Amino acid sequence: MLDREVVKEFLEDKMEGIEIPKDIPIEILIETFCKYTEDDYYEWLKDNFKSFFNHSNPDWDWIKGRIKHYSKGEVKDA
Repeated sequence: MLDREVVKEFLEDKMEGIEIPKDIPIEILIETFCKYTEDDYYEWLKDNFKSFFNHSNPDWDWIKGRIKHYSKGEVKDA
């Protein structure tokens, strides 16, 4: 779930110079944008889960390589 205050600050910054119609309350615009983004984010997470875990057939050696790459550390063999 997105932090609504962070999104509010983001939108205020990015929408500088864009006039929001008077009949659209900023709180509703922020909430709607958050829900729109969260829906897309969830789909993105599902797609990345499938590819990272090889469609429920994980390649643990590859995953250990990713852990090492991102953590700059070692993963001990089981």
